[in-house]
Amino acid sequence: MSSKALRLGTRRSRLALAQSGLVAKAVSQVTGRPVELVEITTYGDTSREHLAQIGGTGVFVTALRDALLGGEVDFAVHSLKDLPTTQPAELVLAAVPEREDPRDVLVAKDALKFTDLPRGARIGTGSPRRTAQLNAYALGHGLDIETVPIRGNVDTRIGFVRDGELDAVVLAAAGLSRIGRLDEVTDFLSVDTVLPAPGQGALAIECAADNADLIAALGELDDPFTRVAVTAERSLLAALEAGCSAPVGALADLLADGQIVKEMRLRGIVGTTDGSRTVQLSTTGPVPETHDQALALGRELAAEMLAQGAAGLMGEQAK
Repeated sequence: MSSKALRLGTRRSRLALAQSGLVAKAVSQVTGRPVELVEITTYGDTSREHLAQIGGTGVFVTALRDALLGGEVDFAVHSLKDLPTTQPAELVLAAVPEREDPRDVLVAKDALKFTDLPRGARIGTGSPRRTAQLNAYALGHGLDIETVPIRGNVDTRIGFVRDGELDAVVLAAAGLSRIGRLDEVTDFLSVDTVLPAPGQGALAIECAADNADLIAALGELDDPFTRVAVTAERSLLAALEAGCSAPVGALADLLADGQIVKEMRLRGIVGTTDGSRTVQLSTTGPVPETHDQALALGRELAAEMLAQGAAGLMGEQAK
């Protein structure tokens, strides 16, 4: 490979730039080439509509992919949870680095935990998935909360709490970690309370499918365990025919005996946003050794969820 600088396409947000900066450093170490960030504005960055209204799927990704296809950048970094489950033939997911903490977190006034929030507490989130699960947990445990739809970057969202407009907001642990703001978290939400979005906490490094040298170099950053886990999660999402703004949570855990990874457990949930109805199932088996095995695991669990009425719940959400 040449010594010419590689161009990394990234969104302009503070979080995206932080994520891309970490990847740029790693790619530079692997390739010996400098990496320059090329900032690109996506539709999701400029629209003020809620994600459920604009469809969610691809709104943070399409402009980056267009830049890749147009030769304006050499590779792009996405938050994997924003990536549509259909992969364009001209592009390849060259690497999925080791995943950050996939959990959701609460930033609340007075350093409160979720279960200690006052009656009638207003909790901000832009995610139908989080809304559905927070409301379902509240209904099942006698909590009185109101979920409030919000948009905006991390500063804007946490500002709603600082200004007293909301009692709490829910964000991704990985995002706050990457921008050095985990100290503002007041509660890490157990995945038994809120399952994360498929792929949450993971990054996707994408490049042109015909650039074999770059694919090989970027592949050095791939984490095989993260890759099979998120492949199973996204396979479930695809089989449910749900976009990244749908009320679907999924998480594949690698279960270890000491230092030896023995099995993988895949959990999935679909629910109505009012929390009144959910379908939640899991399956455990050998760690997939191939991409196709990971895909099959997600499809199998999705089929079980559909058999228990998951499609009807997503249909209610869409109305």
